[in-house]
Amino acid sequence: MNPKLLKVNTKLNQSFSIRQDAVPYFYNSWHFHPEMELLHIQKGSGIRFIGDNISRFKKDDLILVGSNIPHLWRCDDAYFLQNSTLKAIATVAHFSENFWGKEFLELPENKKIKELMVTAKRGILIKGKAKPIVAELMQQMLCAENTDRIILLLQILKSIVAGNKTNTLIVSKGFEPSLEIKETERINNIYTYSIANFKKKISLNNIAKIANISPNSFCRYFKLHTRKTYNYFLQELRVGHACKLLIQNKLNITQVCYESGFNNVTNFYKSFKKITGNSPLEYQKQYLKNAEM
Repeated sequence: MNPKLLKVNTKLNQSFSIRQDAVPYFYNSWHFHPEMELLHIQKGSGIRFIGDNISRFKKDDLILVGSNIPHLWRCDDAYFLQNSTLKAIATVAHFSENFWGKEFLELPENKKIKELMVTAKRGILIKGKAKPIVAELMQQMLCAENTDRIILLLQILKSIVAGNKTNTLIVSKGFEPSLEIKETERINNIYTYSIANFKKKISLNNIAKIANISPNSFCRYFKLHTRKTYNYFLQELRVGHACKLLIQNKLNITQVCYESGFNNVTNFYKSFKKITGNSPLEYQKQYLKNAEM
């Protein structure tokens, strides 16, 4: 998809930025930037779009997104209600791959960090023992000054490298982003409408009208820029919402099916298995078991 080029603001006399955001909801715009992004979710939940991947995000997620990889974080509907008291909180750092100079990553001692910069093009979900270490170092970096900031960033990258065996890659291998910015409004319109209406039937004519192109052109357009059909994209949104409902464990499987926009249980099971690799019940049991650990 064609995202918006975002200019990352860096304070005077600082080579990279880190901040803590406490906002009503997260960054509801499909965008990219040349800086790498390290994001720690401290409060909030919703759907994240990174490259060609759609998944849920939740409290304590920690993700490294590589240079120029398009992404979007969209909080759940409850965050957008007029009287909502919910807050989304995240610590986010942006840094250029070469802010310390081109020669730095060529040092033999930095081989693993250089490889990490390449791997981050697929987005990295940081897990295991590395996650609390990186999260704590980010908090320290918020208040650090001068050389200490760079030392902490190196420690963060070193910790991510050390956790490579438990980390998960997010974006499909071989994904190549389209970085033209002229289609930004069209793509955001498609996303916004789809997220708001996936629980009901969305006709091809309706979504093509939102995109301001013909139905036949829309199919080609969407497949060209996402490497997936619009129907599969809708399935991903619906399954993502179903995952949220299964985690909450307040509805039975049939109720989850219809609340997520599926028109029958058979299609729900088939789509859920195809996208997550598990049946809805298996997914729920696995999550509840991990939550008890």
